[in-house]
Amino acid sequence: MSYDDTGLRCTMLRGGTSRGLYFEAADLPADPAQRDELLLRLMGTPDPRQIDGLGGGTSLTSKVAVVSRSTHPDADIDYLFLQLGVDTATVSDRQNCGNILAGVGPFAVERGLVPAGVDETSVRIRMVNSDSVAVATFPTPGGRPEYRGDVAIAGVPATAAPIVLAFTDTEGSATGSLLPTGSVRDSIDGVDVTCVDNGMPVIVARAESFGLTGHEPHERLAADAALLERIDALRIKAGALMGLGDVSRSSVPKTTLVAAACDGGQVCTRSFIPVQPHTAIGVLAAVSVVTGLLLPGAVGHELTADWPAGHSQVDVEHPTGHLLVDVTVDAEASPPRVLRSGVVRTARKLFDGTAFPRA
Repeated sequence: MSYDDTGLRCTMLRGGTSRGLYFEAADLPADPAQRDELLLRLMGTPDPRQIDGLGGGTSLTSKVAVVSRSTHPDADIDYLFLQLGVDTATVSDRQNCGNILAGVGPFAVERGLVPAGVDETSVRIRMVNSDSVAVATFPTPGGRPEYRGDVAIAGVPATAAPIVLAFTDTEGSATGSLLPTGSVRDSIDGVDVTCVDNGMPVIVARAESFGLTGHEPHERLAADAALLERIDALRIKAGALMGLGDVSRSSVPKTTLVAAACDGGQVCTRSFIPVQPHTAIGVLAAVSVVTGLLLPGAVGHELTADWPAGHSQVDVEHPTGHLLVDVTVDAEASPPRVLRSGVVRTARKLFDGTAFPRA
C-alpha cells in the first residue's frame, strides 16, 4: 500500500495542553521502523516550522497516539504514545503522555473500539509505554463523547467537558522503581536532586540551586543559554544514575525546578522538556514531582509543611497557570509506595479525516 497516494485515516485532538495525531494501530504499518518513518513525514519532521506537515513547530504539538483494542485482562484499550522531534528526525516511546492520554477514551468511543455508556463512559487504558493502566471517565450523553463543557484548564483558552484520569501501577514507569537511584536525595554537580518516576521520570531540584526564584517567566528561561546548558548536563548525569543509560538524545528524564508558591497554589514549578522550558508542566511530570515532594528527606519536601493534612489534591503552579493533581503516598513503607494518583483534564476533537504524508 502506498500511503503517499491513499493517505490514511487520522484524528487530531487537543488532549490537555498538548495536541496530537490519533491513529488506530491497524491503519499504520506493523513494522515500527516503517511506522516511524511514515509518522515523521506526516508531522513534517525534521523542520523547526514543520511547515510541510501536521506538526505545530513545538514538542507539545508533535505527538502521536496509537490506539487499539487490548487483550490485557485489566484493560479495554492499548495506547502507545510516541513523541516526535521537531527539527530532528526522532521518534521516542520512552515515556507516557498524560495530556494526550486525555483524548484516548473519546477517540476509542468515536471509532467504535469500546461501547459508550448512556450518560458517562469509563475506559480502562493500558499505557503501553509503561505497561500500566489508567482509567478515563468522561461524559457520553446519548452514547457520544461530549467535548463541550465548563471545565477550564490552564494553557487552554476555552472550557470543555471534564475527563477524569485515574492512574494505577505507574511507579517506575520507565525505570522500574519509584526512586530509580535507590535514594530519596542525590547530589549531582553540587546540586541536590530527587529522582522520581511515578508515570514520568523526573529530576526535582530547588530553583535556588540554579540562582533562580522559580517564578521566572518562560521567555526568560528560554533565553538563558547558560541555564539550559546546566540543565542538560544535570539531566544527562541523572539519567545514567536512574538506569536510563545515555539520555543525551532522549526526551526523558524531565527536569523540574520547584519553589514556594506565589499565586495561591501549593508549589511553583518550572519544567524542562527535556532541555527547553515548558510553557506549563506535563500531567505525569506534575504527578511525579508531587510524589517526590511528599517523601520526607526529598528535595523540596520542606515546601509541603503548610499543605493541609489528609488532603490529597495539590495545586501545582506553572508559567501559564495551575494544574490540580491528586496524589497519596505511603511514605512510611520501605520503599515508599504510591496509593493513588490522578488528574482532571479536557480534550477536544479538531478534525477527523485523511492525512497525506510528504514525499
